[in-house]
Amino acid sequence: MLRTEPKLVTVFGGSGFVGTHLVQLLARRGYRIRVAVRRPDLAGEVRMFGGVGQVVPVQANLRNAPSIQRAIAGADIVINLVGIGFERGKQRFDTIHVEGAAAIARAAKAVGAEALVHLSALGVDSGANICAYARTKLAGEAAVLAAYPQAVIIRPSIIFGQDDGFFNLMGTLARILPVMPVIYGNSRFQPVFVGDVAEALLKAAEGEVKSGRVYELGGPDIESHKQLLERVLRETGRKRWLLPCPAGIAKFGAALLGILPFKPLVTADQIDLLGVDNVVSDAAIKDKRGLAAFGTEPTGMDAVLPTYMWRFSRNGQFDRDQRPDPSGIPA
Repeated sequence: MLRTEPKLVTVFGGSGFVGTHLVQLLARRGYRIRVAVRRPDLAGEVRMFGGVGQVVPVQANLRNAPSIQRAIAGADIVINLVGIGFERGKQRFDTIHVEGAAAIARAAKAVGAEALVHLSALGVDSGANICAYARTKLAGEAAVLAAYPQAVIIRPSIIFGQDDGFFNLMGTLARILPVMPVIYGNSRFQPVFVGDVAEALLKAAEGEVKSGRVYELGGPDIESHKQLLERVLRETGRKRWLLPCPAGIAKFGAALLGILPFKPLVTADQIDLLGVDNVVSDAAIKDKRGLAAFGTEPTGMDAVLPTYMWRFSRNGQFDRDQRPDPSGIPA
């Protein structure tokens, strides 16, 4: 019997920064989509990304295997975007990055899903020996491939876009701080546009790249941490001292902030990762495991950052075309 209904895709973490871009692409392609999140009552906006009944938020918790199985039941494609940047309460790195990712992979295999795509992070192999975040992300990749050998693993560098976590945070700090701390200023990064990451995830789900491989995604620009902060100052029209800050002092400050009952600005793990180059490896370039494998021309920061970083300038949109050189003494 010929199949008449569209394929079903379950996207874990589909209401987040990357997920919302991906769900919109999937909806335009005509898929039925389950957005698996811990609080579906807070993810109702994802319904607007498709037609009536096309996108449905469902409850799933990576610490609860039965909820994972319910979310995946009947799915043709499974995509896992879930990750945490810091531990709090029952949300632990091992639980989410390793055990939860493995549970998704096992459930996808059990229902006979034709594709599984897992979002990881660039640099986790280099950083696995220095911080728990990277160690568990790397272990999660291995657990996924062990349970579902044909899975596609995607490691992006820092992701930029309208609601990103890095440039928006740096813009906020440039607005409120008289100086900008520079930790591991010479470390290199290769920021990648969220739209390019979403497109890669879509193509991986549709089988347009070789499965059972790890792909590394970076944009066209490689810049040091210090250069990225200088870029933030240019885009926001701010003049701030860039003050070198030893990692030890930064981690002490992060530990103090970590005891407060709200999301930390930075954690000790994230500070350690700043010391690790976050660029596409030579091996990935040689093996054609970068954006080129997806037929995607990478989008540069110059084309995107000006569309939203003006929000952090002194006069908002009126400063959009008046971004002075940030080098100099702050006013």
